[in-house]
Amino acid sequence: MKKWSINQSIFLVDIKKTPLDDEDLDQLYLITNSYEKLFNKRAQLLKKKNISVKSLIEDDYKKLILEHYSFLKRPILMFNNKLFIGNSPNIVENAEVELSNK
Repeated sequence: MKKWSINQSIFLVDIKKTPLDDEDLDQLYLITNSYEKLFNKRAQLLKKKNISVKSLIEDDYKKLILEHYSFLKRPILMFNNKLFIGNSPNIVENAEVELSNK
């Protein structure tokens, strides 16, 4: 992040201390049109709760994300009305390009 020069306000939300509520999640859904895109399919709680991702539907993804912060794919960056979810190399590269074009 040090290489990005951003003059706009950045807000960091610690979802451990301030979990997303239904309204927050609905706002993200309006952009993605999918709770599944927001869901962390590698969350350790899936194994602990013996949950198969293949059996989940959109409503299940939403309920689980609201139940525990670890079910939310992170990080999430919203910048210039674009949403970047996760830390895959492709997502990070796209976010870097967007931030450098500020």
